[in-house]
Amino acid sequence: MALQNIGASNSDDAFYRYKMPRMITKIEGRGNGIKTNVVNMVDIAKALARPASYTTKYFGCELGAQSKFDEKTGTSHVNGAHDTSKLAGLLENFIKKYVQCYGCKNPETEVLITKNQMIQLKCAACGFLSDVDMRDKLTTFIVKNPPEVKKGSKDKKAMRRAEKERLKEGEAADEELKKIKKDVKKKVLSKDGVSKTGSTRKKSGSSDEEQNSPPRIKDVKKEEDDDEDDDDDDIQWQTDTSLEAARQSIQEQLNAVTASMVMISTEEKEKEKKPKATENGKTPHMKLVDEIKENIKTGIKANEFRSFLGSLSGTAQEVMNALYEAVACGVEKGFSKEVMKKKGYFAAAVSEGEDSQLLLLRAIEEFCKKTNGFAVKEVALVLKALYDGDVLEEENIVQWYQEGLAGSNKSSSVWKNAEPFVDWLRSAESESDEE
Repeated sequence: MALQNIGASNSDDAFYRYKMPRMITKIEGRGNGIKTNVVNMVDIAKALARPASYTTKYFGCELGAQSKFDEKTGTSHVNGAHDTSKLAGLLENFIKKYVQCYGCKNPETEVLITKNQMIQLKCAACGFLSDVDMRDKLTTFIVKNPPEVKKGSKDKKAMRRAEKERLKEGEAADEELKKIKKDVKKKVLSKDGVSKTGSTRKKSGSSDEEQNSPPRIKDVKKEEDDDEDDDDDDIQWQTDTSLEAARQSIQEQLNAVTASMVMISTEEKEKEKKPKATENGKTPHMKLVDEIKENIKTGIKANEFRSFLGSLSGTAQEVMNALYEAVACGVEKGFSKEVMKKKGYFAAAVSEGEDSQLLLLRAIEEFCKKTNGFAVKEVALVLKALYDGDVLEEENIVQWYQEGLAGSNKSSSVWKNAEPFVDWLRSAESESDEE
């Protein structure tokens, strides 16, 4: 059976995975009883994931003729003699209105009927909800004959809920186990004569001169390490390296004059850690963003742009963050369209290897954290655009998503908005494996 890509805009794509059979028609009868039989209407409707009665009824509404689909025999008839090309054109209009997502043009959508009797298409790839024009004649027929609910959808929801409950129970069990281990450890330490604070020091008979003279910090640390080595080797000690702990330790060990001098030096070090502003009052990050913006405006070529990125100062992640911000900054809505316009620059930036794709994904995540507006809501559309543009690969997207859920920022709304697209990638992979 001859197959073709779903949607006229994808007809030239040899690797497009959504396909449907080519329409086959047959003229039956004579005179006033002449009819056009769409022989393979059932197969076409199955490929579009729509009932065959919808497509048959749409032909009748558009041609102004009576149409009927027989559920028992699976035959689709439209009164009158109609060319195959004409019906194929009407089918293309049906696909645009009732099959393809209005956001990403993906045909993997589900028909939903709201409480207000409105029809929406929910995309399984990007999660976008498309509002169907209710002025079309077919909408009345769809509302009266809603599509059957998939049995597997309820089962999947129940399985997901059960999985979440199991994870919660597992986390609670781990917490209880940790508490039990801590209690046992405290009992063992108390028996061995170790104090609850975890620090034991030996009393040394030092002279008055040694007590009055301010010892150096390195010597104090060395004495503490020697004292700790004498204790039980199985005990692991941890040192609090925060600024408050350093201040308290110095005040205890040094006299007033020496302590004040040391604290001035530590505060200066803390100030040095903070990002310094440039001469124009801009941070190094904003300076990188401005440099990349200026080069993009000049229309630099891909090879030259790649070498330009390599010449910038900063880590690879900092440069990638600045690149994405230079492209997406100032865009209030429609981030995926802007990303597709500048697709060549992202392709040049990630051409060095798969690690660079993870850097781009983390840059998208960082930009979404900063803006927390439409950039977060459209993160699935941006991922879909970069995936279709062969900039990002499926394995790297899934890896980035899993690391984000397991990381410290797992409650971010970025993962919630990216979940529909990642689920679609996983389902597409499983379907391809089955084929």
